[in-house]
Amino acid sequence: MLRLASSLALLVIATAPGWAVELAKPAAEPILKVQGAITTMNDGETAAFDLAMLDALPQHTIKATTPWYDGEHEFSGVVIGDLLETLGASGESVTVTALNDYSAEIPMEDIKDYPVILATRVDGEELSVRDKGPLFVIYPFDEHPDLYNEVIFSRSVWQVASLTVH
Repeated sequence: MLRLASSLALLVIATAPGWAVELAKPAAEPILKVQGAITTMNDGETAAFDLAMLDALPQHTIKATTPWYDGEHEFSGVVIGDLLETLGASGESVTVTALNDYSAEIPMEDIKDYPVILATRVDGEELSVRDKGPLFVIYPFDEHPDLYNEVIFSRSVWQVASLTVH
């Protein structure tokens, strides 16, 4: 099911037999680029998003205790699966790359099985680069304690700059 965002982020055009989605261009500096096996793009072979575009997509909140912050915190942002669905993505995995070029591969099963988010906020405050932003991959650790392990921690990339769908 395709979830449609506000008209600021997406322009939906009815076509015969279904819907085509045209992604608007970012109005501000992009904070995320998505590339690879996607069908919807707005910048050559990539889909570029500024914060307002990501905020216009359906948002999800995860309360989680993580190894990176003391105590439980509330993380909010777009569910990666919803973002990829909006872009017509298909593949077996997603490589998440940080501003410092650290990267981790997230199997598509994780994205399908859990509401893994690209957090833009912690406790209602925008994530700054200094505090692991502008985007931080957060798994629902408290809802699924089996995710609280080193393998998943390594997939929880902070300072995310891009996603590549394979």
